[in-house]
Amino acid sequence: NAAVKAAQRGENVHPATLTYSQIEKMDKQFKQMGAMFDWSKKIVTCDPEYYKWNQWFFIQMFNKGLAYKKHSPVDFCPSCNTTLAREQVVGDDKLCERCGTPVVKKELSQWYFKITDYADELLDFSGLDWPKRVREMQTNWIGRSEGAEVSFETKAGSLEVFTTRPDTLWGATFMVIAPEHQYVADLTSDEQKQAVEQYVETAKRKTEIERQAEGKEKTGVFTGSYAKNPVNGKDIPIWIADYVLMGYGTGAIMAVPAHDTRDFEFARAFNLEIIPVIMPADQNLVGETMTEAYTGDGIMANSAHFDGTLAGKDADAEGITKVIAYLEEKNIGKKQVTYRLRDWLVSRQRYWGTPIPIIYCDDCGTVAANEADLPVELPTDIEFMPTGESPLNSHQGFLNTSCPKCGKAATRETDTLDTFIDSSWYWFRYLSPDKDDAPMDKNIVAAWTPVDTYTGGIEHAILHLLYSRFFTKVIRDLGFINYDEPFKQLRNQGMILGEDNQKMSKSRGNVVNPDDLVADYGADIVRSYLMFIGPWDQGAPWNYQAIEGVARFLNRLWALILDQANEGIFTKKDIKELKFAVHNAIKEVTEDFEGFRFNTAIAEMMSLINMMTKLKSACIVGTDEWQEGITALMKMIAPIAPHIAEELWHRTAHNSSIHLEAWPSYDASALVKDSINMVVQVNGKVRAQIEVAADASKDDILAVAKADDKVAKYLADGQIVREIVVPKKLINFVVKA
Repeated sequence: NAAVKAAQRGENVHPATLTYSQIEKMDKQFKQMGAMFDWSKKIVTCDPEYYKWNQWFFIQMFNKGLAYKKHSPVDFCPSCNTTLAREQVVGDDKLCERCGTPVVKKELSQWYFKITDYADELLDFSGLDWPKRVREMQTNWIGRSEGAEVSFETKAGSLEVFTTRPDTLWGATFMVIAPEHQYVADLTSDEQKQAVEQYVETAKRKTEIERQAEGKEKTGVFTGSYAKNPVNGKDIPIWIADYVLMGYGTGAIMAVPAHDTRDFEFARAFNLEIIPVIMPADQNLVGETMTEAYTGDGIMANSAHFDGTLAGKDADAEGITKVIAYLEEKNIGKKQVTYRLRDWLVSRQRYWGTPIPIIYCDDCGTVAANEADLPVELPTDIEFMPTGESPLNSHQGFLNTSCPKCGKAATRETDTLDTFIDSSWYWFRYLSPDKDDAPMDKNIVAAWTPVDTYTGGIEHAILHLLYSRFFTKVIRDLGFINYDEPFKQLRNQGMILGEDNQKMSKSRGNVVNPDDLVADYGADIVRSYLMFIGPWDQGAPWNYQAIEGVARFLNRLWALILDQANEGIFTKKDIKELKFAVHNAIKEVTEDFEGFRFNTAIAEMMSLINMMTKLKSACIVGTDEWQEGITALMKMIAPIAPHIAEELWHRTAHNSSIHLEAWPSYDASALVKDSINMVVQVNGKVRAQIEVAADASKDDILAVAKADDKVAKYLADGQIVREIVVPKKLINFVVKA
């Protein structure tokens, strides 16, 4: 995309040149920010050494029937000039997720991965610690529905219909097929031919959103043909309407206007029969007088011998169960499960992607490339601007080849693979990036995977995360692993917004440049502020004033550890409080890190620094408890501010790296307090705070509270009518004047 946009601006930049220069820039930024990666495990997905294995996986899937080509209507972006997977069409307006252009439908021959073979497995999240929202998004996207497939006989052949409500079959008074349905021509009578053809042409110019919009005026045209309702033998008219789409179900529906809102509106618009077959418990519906569809549960009626049967939407409802058994007994239908999920469209009419390793031979047909000949490399001398067909079509050196089976002249597939394939298995390759005889090392993979914790944005829920789960299951079936899921734990981070509380955008002028921030503040202050700005899973707007506060926090840490202490004295109580504060901080920060609560972890360290700053004196600095405190602080801040932590570590007479040290652990006994502070209220208003023994009795607590001068003056002029003690928290005296 970037290279295409550059070319549109008149710049001549090859995608490879641009990609590698951006990788170099990002490498520098990562290192500057202190990212702790094993750089020897780096992979670049556009390198032939990597995409060779994309091609290898494609061939394995092709051989197993999981990769196939078919002619079908596909989503096409007229701006990017390429097809899109359904998951890459976003929002109610059906926009391209790359550029935001409304997509259109095109009939093309494309390659697919058979992700639907794994639909039921993909609905199983057992054992995964994933956010509920992600699990729900994937479940809804897969869209498993139970019901029945029913055959309606027509002069063109059987119209197969899937319905989740077979108990409403006796109320099916007409059928509707999509304008693109293959039976349209055969079902259209001579009298209706002109009207049908005009309607079909009009429908082609509408988007799916326009066709399915709620509340829009219903349009349609009668084909002139009828279908036979299989349960009662009635001939019912077949209509064409644009609210039925070929991409969903079979492209044909049985219309039950009494119990479906869209069917009801259509029936009223065209004066079609309405027969209620589900009656609410307290009402007898009449089709002619109904003002809206009844979509609730009830009792079956006007349904022959099923009258009186309980009817509901659940798949195991009595009416649905009994009707499906009847359909199967009569051989006119069968129980069926369908999915909203469609197979993954992986063809792209773009240059910059993995070449699909398929060869077309006049004699041998569609043949996979020999694995020994991989990678099939992208040529670099090519005009890469998108035209709606692959730029590789015009590169004769790439296009023309020989058949791997018979050796005769043949041509290559010129579409490239969706780049989401690159990210669907990459973590396996990290473990052995230089292995040249297999995509991964089984032994190393067994030791290091599945991934313990994976982080990423919620926007990947039905794209990368779904594809990764599918690929992992395919890799399992290829014998590389013996588990089912790629990532045990998933956490979604929030988004850092501009200062105007809007998503950062050059057009809005609210982009915060990280390079400038690092130059002005240093990497550790930027890192620390990103962790402190708000809850990690929610994000927050950028705030230049707040980053100054984080800078002051790190400066206080530096001063606490390195600045010379003033003269002073300390007590045993000071030491005990210091030990409590240090071990409490270790406990809280550890739990916060494990829970991805980085902002509260930093807040806890801020509190500890404030407490230790107040206690700091020349005498206390020499104690073991003080040294334990500053050592713990340096270790706890190390993951957030690695450069400052390392510098402090060496300045406090350590020779090795702090990043090789063990994480501090807390002593539970240090968290047991001899005394506690309690709030004292009089008539609900806070009047004082007292210190009492941790094991003090209620009578002792009340005695200390009453003896406090700040409390006594409010008790002197009234009568105590009630004394409330909330253990270890507060005392409240209810006083009557």
